[in-house]
Amino acid sequence: MIVLDVDSTLTQDEGIDILAECVSSEVAARVAAITAQAMAGEIDFAESLTRRVKELKGVTQHQLVEASLRVRHSVGAQTLVDSLHRAGHLVAAVSGGFHEMIDPLALDLGLDLHRANRFITEDYLLTGEVEHPILDAAGKEATLRAWATLRGIDMADTVAVGDGSNDIHMLRAAGVGIAYMAKPVVREAADHIIETPDLALVLDVLGIPRV
Repeated sequence: MIVLDVDSTLTQDEGIDILAECVSSEVAARVAAITAQAMAGEIDFAESLTRRVKELKGVTQHQLVEASLRVRHSVGAQTLVDSLHRAGHLVAAVSGGFHEMIDPLALDLGLDLHRANRFITEDYLLTGEVEHPILDAAGKEATLRAWATLRGIDMADTVAVGDGSNDIHMLRAAGVGIAYMAKPVVREAADHIIETPDLALVLDVLGIPRV
């Protein structure tokens, strides 16, 4: 089983940053700055997510849909998923982002499993709060382990791919941890490092042919 981070790994973008652009350029700048700090491990992820979501109070469901349509697959993402499936592997994604933006992506790529956070809404507007418990670094590792147990897969036969500090726990827990276009602190925790923006290179690391 291969478990991928989503924002800036399975996709080229940070979904919450795109969503913030729907509010204003000032909000977008503040949210992007907090995102960068969180991914570099400079501030606690749960704290950073709470702060960013507060900036999104009043965003509409329509804006959520519009923002999700702007999120781009990473180069090689579909090739990776299709090739892994053909080789008989499960492909999953776990994200500190939000189901509201990631569900369409998971359906489009044909993922077997995915999990993320959820916004709290009222009258079709974001309240500026996120459902708890927040899916953070520990939550990502726990999800990886739970999925492996559910599917009867030994942890030695799992692969985790990510780029941010909230991916470190799952990279270390997996049988193989791959840092993809990652921050320095993440590269130090990984077994393999990919520094070219082509997600299909994961297949080369694993010795799996491309379809």
